[in-house]
Amino acid sequence: MDLSHSNCWSSSKENSWRTVLLLAYQSLGVVYGDLSISPLYVFKSTFAEDIQHSETNEEIYGVLSFVFWTLTLVPLLKYVFIVLRADDNGEGGTFALYSLICRHAKVSLLPNRQASDEDVSTYKMERPPETQSTSKVKKVLEKHKGFHTALLVLVLLGTCMVVGDGLLTPAISVFTAVSGLESLMAPQHHQWMGMLKKIAEKDGPPIIWYNTSVEMSILPTSGQKFNACVLPCKNDFQLFTPMSLFLGFVFHLFLIMFDFLFADAVVPITCFILVCLFALQHYGTHRVGFFFAPVVLIWLLCISTLGLYNIFHWNPRVYQAISPYYMYKFLKKTRISGWMSLGGVLLCITGSEAMFADLGHFSYTAIQVAFTFLVYPALILAYMGQAAYLSMHHENASGISFYLAVPVVGSQAIISGTFSIINQSQSLGCFPRVKVVHTSDKIHGQIYIPEINWILMILCIAVTIGFRDTKHLGNASGLAVMAVMLVTTCLMSLVIILCWHKPPVVALCFLLFFGSIEILYFSASLVKFAEGAWLPILLALFLMTIMLVWHYATIKKYEFDLHNKVSLEWLLALGPSLGISRVPGIGMVFTDLTSGIPANFSRFVTNLPAFHKVLVFVCVKSVPVPHVPPAERYLMGRVGPPSHRSYRSIVRYGYRDVHQDIDSFESELVGRLESFIRYDWTQGQEAGAPSNEHNESQVNTPNDSELAVIRTIRFSHYPSYEIDENSQPASVSIGLPTVDSMADIMEMGPIKRRVRFADDLAGGDEKEVEMRQELEDLWDAQQAGTAFIIGHSHVRAKPGSTFLKKIAINFGYNFLRRNCRGPDVALRVPPVSLLEVGMVYVV
Repeated sequence: MDLSHSNCWSSSKENSWRTVLLLAYQSLGVVYGDLSISPLYVFKSTFAEDIQHSETNEEIYGVLSFVFWTLTLVPLLKYVFIVLRADDNGEGGTFALYSLICRHAKVSLLPNRQASDEDVSTYKMERPPETQSTSKVKKVLEKHKGFHTALLVLVLLGTCMVVGDGLLTPAISVFTAVSGLESLMAPQHHQWMGMLKKIAEKDGPPIIWYNTSVEMSILPTSGQKFNACVLPCKNDFQLFTPMSLFLGFVFHLFLIMFDFLFADAVVPITCFILVCLFALQHYGTHRVGFFFAPVVLIWLLCISTLGLYNIFHWNPRVYQAISPYYMYKFLKKTRISGWMSLGGVLLCITGSEAMFADLGHFSYTAIQVAFTFLVYPALILAYMGQAAYLSMHHENASGISFYLAVPVVGSQAIISGTFSIINQSQSLGCFPRVKVVHTSDKIHGQIYIPEINWILMILCIAVTIGFRDTKHLGNASGLAVMAVMLVTTCLMSLVIILCWHKPPVVALCFLLFFGSIEILYFSASLVKFAEGAWLPILLALFLMTIMLVWHYATIKKYEFDLHNKVSLEWLLALGPSLGISRVPGIGMVFTDLTSGIPANFSRFVTNLPAFHKVLVFVCVKSVPVPHVPPAERYLMGRVGPPSHRSYRSIVRYGYRDVHQDIDSFESELVGRLESFIRYDWTQGQEAGAPSNEHNESQVNTPNDSELAVIRTIRFSHYPSYEIDENSQPASVSIGLPTVDSMADIMEMGPIKRRVRFADDLAGGDEKEVEMRQELEDLWDAQQAGTAFIIGHSHVRAKPGSTFLKKIAINFGYNFLRRNCRGPDVALRVPPVSLLEVGMVYVV
């Protein structure tokens, strides 16, 4: 398996501790920002309910015990030691688990699957093959189509909750960190207001009185009355004196502005930081990681040091709370209030899912080292220090000694994870097309999506302004986090059975153990539906509607193309007798079909009775793997006999692969096509005629044996042509002695040498002459230019469809299609070479 295309580290670098430590350091600024900042609001949110402290400190010890075991069991045991091992060739996240399940069981809903996709090297797993008979779970999943849809809905639910978490986590982390300024500025604010009131009272008795209820009374001075406007103010104080109404009004505005900037500064400062945070995303994960890594590292060192100080100074016996017995005593004593307060405890693990979602940005070892040896012990010491402090200060549950010391922002992890999971959803046909920018040439998984970034920023600011409260933000974030974890637990139980080939009882134990913990916290969050938990549910329903509508319409469009494709005989019959001419150049017809002639090409020929001398039907498809090695990306074959100069190219990408620019794509495709022609005339004909789709059965059904993955070939004999020495050198060939069939996999890098054939074409045998003529026609067509033929589709529901389907297709899907990036933009087709064919899909 070629991991060089999936991660930034190779097998040799994996063993280098220098590389591991560097990635672990970088992961601090990307993965662990949310986890690290959670001590700011966990105890405050937990004790916000009707829980009273007692002299025995059972309540404080009980909460600390819950925090300790939650951190130990969920992030450490579940994610670091179990879930992270279920990577998909180095990639993590909800869709990575779904990809693994789809490769081990036939439950995928991707429309254009092929048997040859299983030959991709990254399709294979590094697990021993299953020795026992097929499990009953696998048989049940493959037999019932309803389970396929249910599995996809579960994955989409987890995806939507990750996006919701990406919206809420930056808001709560930044808001909580900045809220420390409120306590810092409060004393100075009141001192300044006192001084300003004294200044205002120097010129005589006031005439206008303002208070928080915006009430006004006009007090006459020396028999005079003044008109005044009503302006709200936070604190009760006297404003105007008889000096001048205009100067007093200006002075009043100054006081109001001062009061807003310093007394209510948390929300505007939070919004400003959020704008800066999202504006930094286009620099890439590695740069943002190095920017935040020292901040998070200093923060972890500070909270762990202060935690140790609080433990030894206030209560050295706080370690006793590690005993699970205190959890039982806490719930027994507090009952329903204690259960509801668990919604605050679960905030200690917000950001844990980012370790798995951001796995593609780093390595498993780096994330494991960073969490096990730095993040986990620092958090435990911080929480124990808070509990030790609170055990001696029952009257001040929120007065934590380090709260105001180092305000820090930790919200990068879920933003990066959101980019990754949206890209995976888009590649698997479950999300509208958006622009994906790969921000690093070395680290393949680091991406940036501008549209998603700015939408998240706007929504994040809106949530901050709308809630203005850590409690409601925490309730919303907690429910989103637990929903993601529950989905991960369910999918992992299937991975254990289908991919790891463990007995079902092992998967059941995993599901029951971690599922019961997460359901306990999820129920505590769900109770607070009216207090903020409604937001992630509403957002998830909205996003799931978009994803399901897009996926449903995509499947229906493919089925329409499949049932309306034309026969090969129709293509071969096109000629001068019908008024059809072949014009110079290469015509690339893009289609989702892996076989047959698409209907949009027949529409094109009907309206414009001509097509190019070299015709290539191109299918750009996604394979449920993170990466397809470039050497295995192109499947090439013929459509019709060699004299027709029609070919098929299936270009396969993984859900993390970079789509090529059209210039490099065109050159690569022509190079692979040349290699296929040579291969087909030399090796492929040993078994007979050149491969082609020559009968109706082969057209209507995908026949992978008629397609070849072309790699570098060492020919047993070389044709007599001259090499243009001014061109770029060719790639190095590898020796392959024999080829038995067209299905054998060969390797060929892109051919970048121009060839100039000898004038005497009759010097070789008949096959060699035909091969040279075909190659010459290909190069002549490339010199004449390339046209890209793409269908411009409009989808509408069939007459008699249900009202819900009409709304979803006629309005929902078409609205999304019009407002997302078109296929020409996604394929980077230059407008000057684009030919769009209008198509109406009735589904």
